[in-house]
Order: sequence, then C-alpha cells, then structure tokens
Amino acid sequence: MGNRVLGPKEELKEIVGHLKNLMVVDREVGLEPPMLSPSSLDYLDMGSSHLNSLEELRAFIGECKRCKLCHDRTNLVFGEGSPKARLVFVGEGPGREEDLAGRPFVGEAGRLLTKIIENGMGLKREDVYICNVVKCRPPGNRDPEEDEVEACLPFLKQQLQIINPEVICALGRVSAQSLLGQGFKITKERGKWFSFLEIPVMPTYHPAYLLRNPAAKRQVWQDAQEIMTFMGLEVKRHV
Repeated sequence: MGNRVLGPKEELKEIVGHLKNLMVVDREVGLEPPMLSPSSLDYLDMGSSHLNSLEELRAFIGECKRCKLCHDRTNLVFGEGSPKARLVFVGEGPGREEDLAGRPFVGEAGRLLTKIIENGMGLKREDVYICNVVKCRPPGNRDPEEDEVEACLPFLKQQLQIINPEVICALGRVSAQSLLGQGFKITKERGKWFSFLEIPVMPTYHPAYLLRNPAAKRQVWQDAQEIMTFMGLEVKRHV
C-alpha cells in the first residue's frame, strides 16, 4: 500500500498517539511522566476524540496528573448520578469524606444536599447528577486555585455536554464563579438565572454554608423552588 497523505486532524492524532506510547515506555522503565497542563496535547486529543458517554470520559481522565492536586488525593471523585439527569448539581471540590469514598457529597453537607433533593424537591438522588468543579480534594479543604480549576474545567464541560441537563444548580461561590466568571457575587446574585454552555444555571449557597448559617436555608429553598418551577415539578409548601 502506498503512503497516504494525512489530514491535519489525523496527523495530530498520530502525534498524540506516539507521545502516549512514549509515556507508557517511560513508566515501564521506571520514569514518571511529566504533569500535564490544560494546554497539553492530552486536551487536544480530548477535543478530537468522540467521548460520547460518562464512562468513556472517566476512562480518558484516568489517574489524572494534570494539576498539583493529584499529589495529596486518595481518590479522584468523578461524579455520580443519572447520565440522563434533568438537573445537575455542581459543587467546588471533594472534601475529606468524599476523597476517602471517591464519591461526591457524602459527608454532612452531602447529607443536607440529599435532603434538599429528596425531601424538598421530591426527586431521588440517583435521578440527578452530582459533581464538582475540581475532582481532587484541595489540601485542608481550601478553595481550588485558578490553575487547578483551569485544569479540570474542560472535563466538567464535557460531563455537562454529555448529560445535557435542563438545569445546572451551582452550589456556592467557587462553583458559580468557575461557571459564570470571577465577578460573580453569591450574596447578591444567587437566585437569579444565568447560562453556561447554553444551559440555564441557578446559583445558590453551598450546603456547607448552610451548616454554618442555618438561616440561609430559606433562601436556598426559594432557589430550589425556582428550579422546580422551571422543570415543571410540583412545588411543596414546606420542606
């Protein structure tokens, strides 16, 4: 067979494949591959690959080393719930219990979120989708740093595009700013509709904030009612 002229996309995929093979060889001889940045060929490969399911995306992420959060994590917390969810909740990042379990929102704040979903909104936790902006726990539960958000945001976008929900609920300041811009003010702009990837976004307070400030539960319930009305769900009078 004669030599075939490759198009630009095919040539890029061939280069990426060659580099990945080299990384595999490095591991086999005991060399640790370099940490990948958000602008690496790995991200270009994601754009040219057809990741049509959450399972494919999770497999693509692998044991991610694209930012410094990989050094201290126990488990990568990808997200969980229905791949056909009408509603997606996006938090900021895993906490200690989430890092140990490899699941999002399983600690005290997670139990409160589950109560909001099931007792308040009349949905089942397994029927929505729950994930975070960053998928590895920041040390000491600090806010994710800009480079960490930048490294993980392409994967969150891909998750949302695969699920294609009717509504995104951004939980807390960090989540809302990651989706809507650093100028977003959670105390002034929660409860208002925004858009991300052409999907309606309702920002509200993070459940962890409610544990410290129980009076804010009333505002979160108002935001939940806005989501329910938008989705055509029956709004209950009391939680």
